[in-house]
Amino acid sequence: MEKKKALVIDDDQAILDSIIKILTDKNYDVDVTLRGREGLEWAIQKQYDIVLTDILMPDIGGMRVLRDIKRVKPPLAVVMITGYATIQSAIQAMKLGAADYLEKPFTPQQLLKTIDSALDIATTQVPGEQRFIHKEEMIRVLERTSSDSEFIANLLHYGVAALEEYDLTGPEKLALLTGAIDWIEEEIGPLTPSQRRWLESRRRAQIW
Repeated sequence: MEKKKALVIDDDQAILDSIIKILTDKNYDVDVTLRGREGLEWAIQKQYDIVLTDILMPDIGGMRVLRDIKRVKPPLAVVMITGYATIQSAIQAMKLGAADYLEKPFTPQQLLKTIDSALDIATTQVPGEQRFIHKEEMIRVLERTSSDSEFIANLLHYGVAALEEYDLTGPEKLALLTGAIDWIEEEIGPLTPSQRRWLESRRRAQIW
């Protein structure tokens, strides 16, 4: 049987060592990295069956990793690794394209069950639409972020839930929440300074 290939991105070496041991014992080929940006490059350049990424990392966080993987490889299963403080973020990530999440600390059984579930989802569900199809709605949100402080507070606190009233796809919401300026401008055209303000603040921020 051909080995499955997994990529694990986490800034905690102990987590990486643990996952390597568990998955190699189950006949996986495993690549690991401590850096989010390097992991993202590998995920796009190489072939994997599944990617596991921590949410909070020093260079780029897991939400940005999820966003950019899904843009290039929509079918690829992505699992978010989370601590107690970021469980809500992991749940939000599942609404935005992640297949599942894994809470630290975890047992070998929990890791393997999560991976099996994520791979099953990846092979049975049609990937979400990745191109922008609601351009006017995106502009509505960006205009609101330039003048509505309560809306901004809700976005910061509730994330994707604050966008429920808008007709947007998961990738569109993720682009707004992670500051994907280049991607949005490719689809919509140049944004005004007021429209860019929210996106620039999110691009500089640690996302959840």
